[in-house]
Amino acid sequence: MTPANPAPAKVIEVNDLVTHYGERKILNAVSMDVRDGEIMVIMGGSGSGKSTLLRQMMALEQATSGSIKLMGQDVDKMNIREMFEFRKKIGVAFQGGALFSSMTVGENIMLPLVEHTKLDSKTMEIMVRMKLQVVDLAGFENLMPSELSGGMVKRAAFARAIIMDPKILFCDEPSAGLDPVIASALDDLILRMRDALGMSIIVVTHELESAFKIADRITVLDKGTILFIGTVDELRSSNKVRIQNLLNRRTEEETLDPDEYLRRLTSGVEEIAGNTGL
Repeated sequence: MTPANPAPAKVIEVNDLVTHYGERKILNAVSMDVRDGEIMVIMGGSGSGKSTLLRQMMALEQATSGSIKLMGQDVDKMNIREMFEFRKKIGVAFQGGALFSSMTVGENIMLPLVEHTKLDSKTMEIMVRMKLQVVDLAGFENLMPSELSGGMVKRAAFARAIIMDPKILFCDEPSAGLDPVIASALDDLILRMRDALGMSIIVVTHELESAFKIADRITVLDKGTILFIGTVDELRSSNKVRIQNLLNRRTEEETLDPDEYLRRLTSGVEEIAGNTGL
């Protein structure tokens, strides 16, 4: 009898994550994982907490409670040096590209190597050309970011994000602001990078077509809680009203109890009256 293939290892584990901004709760008991070699797409409406969750997984912000493990390491237990070394193992493709306008494309892509390695300049130049080849920008290393189209800026940002061969790649709205043809080409690039480099990729997006094309699994957030985690087919077949509203771009009208509606209307007035002694 042939043994079943073992499940891929978990490279990210989020357990009961709670996050506040001041008094406002953004994430509420969020638990999820990302597997080795997987493309995980995070979706949700505006204010659902998806960007906050991304920053938490990148260890850029500290949660109120709960835990995050990245490649088996508990983020909260890392000291400054351990965190610095760990961040060399992840790549980030920012929403706007975030290329330095005073540097050439090649210099932008080489920057992580200059900052974090002791490689000689010739080796770094070869690595830059290799990564530009991966993102279909071979020969563009001497151009300035201002000379690139929007789609080319995104691809250059991907080249910089993968220059050190990260184990995990984080992407924030990679298709934002691009026309459908360029966005589709970027989706193809994400799939090629995953297959060629064997990395796990986490993508925050609101583009349904893009999510359906690249995702192995999709996490849907709603008002700071997990509404759904599963495959594209499972998402399409979900009978949850909020899922169907998301898929069909239907708005939800909040219904309030009359007493609650009156309380909201009068709470500000009562607070002002109390502060002024009226």
